Amino acid sequence: MTRIVELPLWLFLLILLFAAVTAASHLLFPSVRWFLRRRMERVVAKLNQRLARPIEPFKLLRRTDAIKRLVYDPEVTKAIVEHARDTGEREDVSFQRATRYAHEIVPSFSAFAYFSIGIRAARWLSNAIYNVRIGQFDEATFRSIDRESTLIFVINHRSNMDYVLVTYLAAQQSALSYAVGEWARIWPLSWLIKSMGAYFIRRRSRNALYRKVMARYVQMATQAGVAQAIFPEGGLSLTGAPAQPKLGLLRYISEAYDPEGRDIVFVPVALNYDRVLEDTILVAANRSGERRFRAKLWEIGGFLLRQVWRKLRGRLKPFGNAVVNFGKPLSMRDYLAQVSAPSTDDLADILMGRIAGAVPILPIPAISTCLLAHPHSREALIVAISTMLKTEPQADIGLSSENLHEEVDLALEQLLGRNLITLQGTQFTPTPDRIDILRYYANSIAHLLAADAAAAQ
Repeated sequence: MTRIVELPLWLFLLILLFAAVTAASHLLFPSVRWFLRRRMERVVAKLNQRLARPIEPFKLLRRTDAIKRLVYDPEVTKAIVEHARDTGEREDVSFQRATRYAHEIVPSFSAFAYFSIGIRAARWLSNAIYNVRIGQFDEATFRSIDRESTLIFVINHRSNMDYVLVTYLAAQQSALSYAVGEWARIWPLSWLIKSMGAYFIRRRSRNALYRKVMARYVQMATQAGVAQAIFPEGGLSLTGAPAQPKLGLLRYISEAYDPEGRDIVFVPVALNYDRVLEDTILVAANRSGERRFRAKLWEIGGFLLRQVWRKLRGRLKPFGNAVVNFGKPLSMRDYLAQVSAPSTDDLADILMGRIAGAVPILPIPAISTCLLAHPHSREALIVAISTMLKTEPQADIGLSSENLHEEVDLALEQLLGRNLITLQGTQFTPTPDRIDILRYYANSIAHLLAADAAAAQ
């Protein structure tokens, strides 16, 4: 036992390395993880004191624990067995497949990334590009919503800036969880988005096992009270007008409702912009009939870097207004009490109706509407837009007779700068080969004006 054993130096160093790794994994790493976890819990406790709705424990689960909880859910287990039976696949292989889906879906939320990086970046980027305004917002109504209920923000989808804008504006409410498409699965964007609490979704997948794993994750989050934001249109509007809703996520959420548990409160959110960053891409996709966006990641990154450089040099002019209106919330409990035959289609129609009715009227959509009808002078545009604002109560976005002239002048300057309109004498007219873009902006408020015309008949 006390004999001296001679070893080569390389072998001795290798033994020391293995011993150090073993000691660290059993003693040091758990202690470090415990220390960091305790610090994170204290940070979250402070955050919850200032948030209108605290971050729910489900959102703070370790990602590995959330994945295990999801794949061992009884309904997912049943779906695994059915998938194996229907495809002839071994059950252990189907289980591994479901586990891969869970790894793909489940986010790794970081309160630090969300509130220290995400919110600040969203605030800076939103205010750098737009004049951000909140229009319609009934604070008393929102304060009356039960704090234990699950909030679901239901939003029209105009631009990828929607994620940034709503994250910034909802910063005082809670940490929102989003469903994002395949475009966000590019590293390192995927890491950042998952740390912000977003989860990936394969929008076109028809795989029953995948859809069950996705459904159960959304339902677990809903039942746990996690505040979420969904875009029922599924993708960006190619025409500018509100699109028909896709029912997938809305169905998952409504099916998670337990009359004996938490209420689910849907909050309609209507966005509109004086300039949508992707407008030419969306118009081209609509013209071609293919929902295929050809913008590359490096092109988007280059655009953002150019805007940052202009901002730092003091030469960045905002792209007009970005306005958010909050519609009347809809309680799932109240909805079920009022209808005799509830359905997801009916629920979607009600929510999309409230979103459409709350879309704000902005200068460029209003000018586009006027110029598509016939040429207008500056004075005639101001009169026409004033009439729109008077007939639409939700158009109260801070515009008034005092600043309307300035808003119209800024909008006309932007339209002329982009060569979307031309000035012939005193009359502004659309540029013929750019008329599709004007129509895209006019479509965002066309349903409001059509409703007024119908009411007047």
